[in-house]
Amino acid sequence: MSDQQLTARGEATRQRIIDVATAEFAEHGIAGARIERVVAAARTNKAQLYAYFGNKDGLFDAIFLGSLDRIVNVVPIDATDLADWAVRLYDEYLRRPDLIRLATWARLERRPTGLLVDPAERRDDAKLKAIADAQAAGIVRAGDPFDLMAMVIAMSMAWSPVSNVYSATLDEPAEDHERRRDLLRDTVRRAVAP
Repeated sequence: MSDQQLTARGEATRQRIIDVATAEFAEHGIAGARIERVVAAARTNKAQLYAYFGNKDGLFDAIFLGSLDRIVNVVPIDATDLADWAVRLYDEYLRRPDLIRLATWARLERRPTGLLVDPAERRDDAKLKAIADAQAAGIVRAGDPFDLMAMVIAMSMAWSPVSNVYSATLDEPAEDHERRRDLLRDTVRRAVAP
């Protein structure tokens, strides 16, 4: 087997581990996830998993930080239209409820207060700058950009898997989603208007 084939095979194994472990952590949390189930479902072994990720915490960190990157890349902020950004977040939570569950487990099991991630791992600098720029342009109300961002994200999660009231799913009627999108869009617009 060539080096290129070995590299491709190793990357395929690493990706299987990530895919299986994402589902495992989303369902069971950090404490409840079992490496034995991950390696069995990923068709690998503990030595391989530990070689890639170090330990269970390292595996969770890789998955969780990757999920934050996914949200940033799939749903980039448009601070000139925070209402649309909130709706696009709502849609992403419908497509990938596992990503919201990962963030919830991180909050419950790792960081019950303060920032969800270590300050060195933050990925919101560009979002905060975009909001500050929109504020300077008179498009978004004055206030702490972080607080505005947190409020818009919280509003977008009203029907997410972490809602205390109702968790929406993709298989619900399209008109239900459209009604929620309209309400979310209107509410965010009013909340962030100058």
